[in-house]
Amino acid sequence: MAGNKFITVPDEYQGYSLDMFSIPKHYQDDLKHVMLPRGILLDRTERLARDISRDMQPGGALVGLCVLKGGYQFFADLMEYIRTLNANSETSVPLSVDFIRLKSYEDESSSGEVKILGSDNLASLKGKNVLVVEDIIDTGATMVKLLNTLKKYEPAVIKVVSLFVKRTSRSCGYRPDYTGFEIPDEFILGYALDYNEYFRDLNHVCVINDNGKKKYAIQK
Repeated sequence: MAGNKFITVPDEYQGYSLDMFSIPKHYQDDLKHVMLPRGILLDRTERLARDISRDMQPGGALVGLCVLKGGYQFFADLMEYIRTLNANSETSVPLSVDFIRLKSYEDESSSGEVKILGSDNLASLKGKNVLVVEDIIDTGATMVKLLNTLKKYEPAVIKVVSLFVKRTSRSCGYRPDYTGFEIPDEFILGYALDYNEYFRDLNHVCVINDNGKKKYAIQK
């Protein structure tokens, strides 16, 4: 399987200067640099779509399960590439989609699960091939809990694709089946990733600076 291949962004990587790209004026003072331009994100997503389509074909229909909100842009582009492959290949994968939002919780009586919000009836996943589409894996703890929860609905297969995996000492060791980029332990945003609901309207993936963190901090 080609899913264990990914592009590594090194720790010393300084990215691209902001003045090389079209950055909304309201964010120009809030960013360090562009880590990954939109074009590179799309090219990598297209290749992930090809790998996923190839690997999933023997098992039949595929349910794309988008983790909101940060995953919506990656999910939309990934599904579009899979649909294009379906339309232009000798073989194709029947495709349906669903969307979930997660609320993680821990208390004295918790079983270590995550609360799933805003989804259709997950019992419909029974016997199907499920592709969980996530924007970024940080520690991996929430994804592990989500997978434990989804397994109770008895899908045939569960695979996870994440556009980003953060290289961090806080990681629990979880790795998705498909990874776009492994990145340094920096706070990234854009391409639907946010900082307190801002920056989702930024096309490129960028690194926030101290000014941005201060400006868009939650007011208490």
